[in-house]
Amino acid sequence: MELPAVEDDRLTDRISIGVLARIVPRDLVEEVLVETKRQERRVRLLPARVMVYFTMAMCLFFDDDYEEVMRKLAGALTWLGNWKGDWKVPTTGAISQARVRLGAAPLKLLFERVAVPVAGLGSKGAWLRSRRLMAIDGFFLDAADTPENVARFGRSTNGHKASALPQVHVVALAECGTHAIVAAAVGPRASDERALAATLLDACEPGMLLTADRNFYSYDLWHQALDTGADLLWRVKSDLRLPVIRPLPDGSYLGLIVNPKTSGKRRDQLIADARAGRDRPEDSATTVRVIEYTAPDRTGSGTGELICLITNTLDQTDIPAVELATAYHERWEIENIFDDVKTHQRGEARVLRSKLPDLVEQEIWALLLSHYAIRSLMCEAADEADVDPDRLSFMRSLRVVRRQVTDQADFSP
Repeated sequence: MELPAVEDDRLTDRISIGVLARIVPRDLVEEVLVETKRQERRVRLLPARVMVYFTMAMCLFFDDDYEEVMRKLAGALTWLGNWKGDWKVPTTGAISQARVRLGAAPLKLLFERVAVPVAGLGSKGAWLRSRRLMAIDGFFLDAADTPENVARFGRSTNGHKASALPQVHVVALAECGTHAIVAAAVGPRASDERALAATLLDACEPGMLLTADRNFYSYDLWHQALDTGADLLWRVKSDLRLPVIRPLPDGSYLGLIVNPKTSGKRRDQLIADARAGRDRPEDSATTVRVIEYTAPDRTGSGTGELICLITNTLDQTDIPAVELATAYHERWEIENIFDDVKTHQRGEARVLRSKLPDLVEQEIWALLLSHYAIRSLMCEAADEADVDPDRLSFMRSLRVVRRQVTDQADFSP
């Protein structure tokens, strides 16, 4: 396929990604390329800026090969009618080489610059009173079965059996109401989920209510999260000892989490001091508010499931226990967010197409970046219509964005 090219300009200089260019503007792309030292010293058929947008488009059109994705990015320019000369769609090999030159660093930095919470004060379903509802959790993505990917990421193992494909571990921080992922960490399949989560805490701040499932709690990670100034609402495992310090009128109670390094007698003394209102070393024990309730058992056994939550919002007149328990269940919205990325956007049971580890990470950052852009646009549309973003269809929005890419590739909206 040949496309017209304008005199004294290359067609690739005119390529953007349609409606998504609002979220990822060209000037920011250029800035990131300079910082990551990926800006070219010589003119190329596929400059780094174009490859940034190409990787995003690649994550919108998982069914298409490289050349077809490039046709969709460039094809809309043909109707202008003022292009001269010839511009051939690069071969798959040329596009692959350009991806290698670009690497993962620019996409990672671009995501970090772009991805911020998007809910406004009037966004429905995004707040608990004055606190922005956030959630942290992890998921896995299947990578192409190559020796390089296996060496970097590893496989899932179950006894003597291993998964057919290497897997990448992704831990993400997301805004519950808008489903926008605002921070992420990528590691091998066997990565420590808490260690990955710790790298995301810089994205937390006062005014947030950060929720997390029981696998994330540790005494150290809890205190690292407290240092951000955010309010915390974490589920803990049933075997965590939470001695009662004082019951509260709303059915919750003040309890104590004790540093696990503390010995038995010292632990008993800390509990006695807390009940008597005496001071104690901050690195030894911390007062929390505990909310316990039974949720209907999803297996149908009828016994129900005990949910135990801890929070640093100690004043029950500020937020009653029933509101916190309801807010915690918003955390499960993050499962729908991961479903967006793993199933709807990528395609069910799809494997990341990249054969090399650096390109796998590049593809993941592009995937998260394009997902964030779609969710940002959905939140904007929901706010204008004064509805909850949950009422909008991600798949329908994805199809609209795909049409925008092909219909107006040359124009920022």
